[in-house]
Amino acid sequence: MRFPISMTMGLAGYIYRNKRNPPPNWQRDDSKKSGASNPFRILHEKHSHGGKRTPHPMISKRFPLVLMLEPLHACNLTCTGCGRIREYETTISKRLTLEQCLGASDECGAPVVSICGGEPFLYPELAQLTRQLLERNRHIYLCTNGMFLRKKVHEYTPDKRLFFNVHLDGLEKTHDLAVEREGVFQEAVAGIKAAKEKGFKVCTNTTVYQETDMKEIWELYEFLEQFDLDGHMIAPAYGYSAVNDREIFMTRDDIREKFKNIDAMASRFKLNSTPVYLDFLKGERDLPCTAWGNPTYNVEGWKGPCYLITDAHHKTFEAFMTETDWESYGHGNDPRCEHCMMHCGYEPSAALGINSKPGDNFTMLRWMLR
Repeated sequence: MRFPISMTMGLAGYIYRNKRNPPPNWQRDDSKKSGASNPFRILHEKHSHGGKRTPHPMISKRFPLVLMLEPLHACNLTCTGCGRIREYETTISKRLTLEQCLGASDECGAPVVSICGGEPFLYPELAQLTRQLLERNRHIYLCTNGMFLRKKVHEYTPDKRLFFNVHLDGLEKTHDLAVEREGVFQEAVAGIKAAKEKGFKVCTNTTVYQETDMKEIWELYEFLEQFDLDGHMIAPAYGYSAVNDREIFMTRDDIREKFKNIDAMASRFKLNSTPVYLDFLKGERDLPCTAWGNPTYNVEGWKGPCYLITDAHHKTFEAFMTETDWESYGHGNDPRCEHCMMHCGYEPSAALGINSKPGDNFTMLRWMLR
């Protein structure tokens, strides 16, 4: 199976319960009352009532799926496409307390926690945080550049709910160029090997840029087959405002051209990106952005509206859910969202079955069981 049966069934039950009875305190629209505003006008469904476009019904049934938890933004690398070390330059030395991290998980209740950053292994309480999240029955993706994995893996215990998610943007030469330091690829691979030998679940995360050669990504996955990894995440880069190197990022048309043959890769390798999301990347279906499904919590608070755009930091999760003017964001409303096809905004839409087609349930089930 692509994921442990407990994870698959747990997520399915969580989504079913919350779609039937979404928490009412997260559905209010306090954006006007709070003074929140956006000069631009989530993607609306392509139908009308009385000549007016109406928001997709899920906009009023909001609940989180994955908590993007950033205990700190400090990092040992300066990757070209990373916005965190630039956007949070003035708070780069700050970090959340263990209690704040656990409190954020308790507050939103998302069943999956992606511990990211920055580089999470620089967070002194990371092993303790991981253990206590597992005690809360959370599924964890610990996102890392892999530089500390080989040295730190002994501090952790293998668990079916814990995945080490190692960032690799290509083979050695390409990856080291992207992260702006030689030797990173080799150390990341050494970390992957050490973690797999100790019985951990390990997957990779690849960002596709304008200059990315998809044949090289295929070769990367072939190279990694020797380690029997537990999946690969892949998504297009997005040129958000904190990163100025516009030429490395893609438009929507560029993305669709880059991912037009992704089905062959998905048939050959275990991609953790859902087939519905991959259809979206190819341009074969439309999905609205459901950024509330992947909320971000960091040293400044709950980041709104999404992982990539910062218009506000909220003190509480409820404020994030109710004070964000969700109708103002998404493709066609806010120019900053125009070319975004990131998984953090659109994989929740796929998981929620928004704009589904006949046969989607069978497709998703077959994908999960592969």
